[in-house]
Amino acid sequence: MIRVALVDDQPLFRGGIAMILAGQADIEVVAQESSAQNLSAMVDAAAPDVILMDVRMPGVDGITATRTLISEFGDRAPKVLVLTTFDVDEAAASAIEAGAGGFVLKDAQPEFLLAAIRAVVDGNQVVAASATRRLFERHRPRSAAPGPEYDRLTPREREILVRAARGLSNAEIAAVEVLSEATVKTHVSRILTKLGLRDRVRLVVYAYEHGLV
Repeated sequence: MIRVALVDDQPLFRGGIAMILAGQADIEVVAQESSAQNLSAMVDAAAPDVILMDVRMPGVDGITATRTLISEFGDRAPKVLVLTTFDVDEAAASAIEAGAGGFVLKDAQPEFLLAAIRAVVDGNQVVAASATRRLFERHRPRSAAPGPEYDRLTPREREILVRAARGLSNAEIAAVEVLSEATVKTHVSRILTKLGLRDRVRLVVYAYEHGLV
């Protein structure tokens, strides 16, 4: 079962999402909060795998809450999907920088939300690489060339980094590189470790920021 927590200050919206999730055999809503004030205590008590979090809330906003969560729990932190009303929202870019695994529009179809929850738990990309790049192109300048961490990558890993940043799945990368999917998955894991990145979303951001795509 995928354990999901909902953090949104709109009771009607939060209740509607809970109803959608309740109808899924593999998803369980383990907590609902109207604010992020007690987020750490909720995570300790409910142990969610994924938090659906409104990016804009009174008091502690979703960006600050995500950053605090990652800082406090590290690798044990649940995945965070921020909920936003605009697909090129600057707040969504800030949330991804803070550690969110992606963003979902509040008017998205239920099927997309469900797929996003399952994808982020599996460590896959929630938002298309092109959408992530478009978001950062609008709100973030490119920085300098990659630093010494990039030099630790092998030539094959650099190729896979670029392909993954362009949005290719493991299966698609395997076909192009003539490798097994398992081997590609291992390469991606090593790339993330060497670059100090949390997930594939940050891989896309890294490649954009350093002019690799």
